[in-house]
Amino acid sequence: MKKAVIFDLDGTLIHLPIDYDGLFKEFSKIMKTKEVRPLTEKISRLKEDERKRTFDVWDKFDLKALEHFTVNEEGMALYRKLSGSSKALVTMQGKALVKNITERLDLSFDFTITREDSLDRVKQLQMATQKLGTQSQSILFIGNTEEDNLAARKVGCEFLRVRDESMV
Repeated sequence: MKKAVIFDLDGTLIHLPIDYDGLFKEFSKIMKTKEVRPLTEKISRLKEDERKRTFDVWDKFDLKALEHFTVNEEGMALYRKLSGSSKALVTMQGKALVKNITERLDLSFDFTITREDSLDRVKQLQMATQKLGTQSQSILFIGNTEEDNLAARKVGCEFLRVRDESMV
């Protein structure tokens, strides 16, 4: 039995239909380049004022997508099943969106790590593990991507992939 569980948000508990084409166009303007990928690396290298503008734009796109979000039933069933466990949330979404989603869906986490805390999933998992106060081997990370799986392996967590219903 795992002592704690860490959930990813988008694709795992919900699906957030973000207009990535529009978002990346806005990022291109701020970064003054057409090539904004790999996104987290590019944002990490921005000056503080550019990073803030980037996060502000990202928040606007997140909150616009919030109007049309859907629940991932498989992920939510796991959340309910593991409701008695110590829980953390890691996400590349922003604090404003996370607050809104957790309130709307009545979700509760002991700790939440967002893009404002780190843009690196491995670092997010390490931060959550530390805050949960347990060894990574005692943690189940529930996500929906191969990147989530690779990050879990690097940290030493067990990984469980849920099907991202938006991709079906």
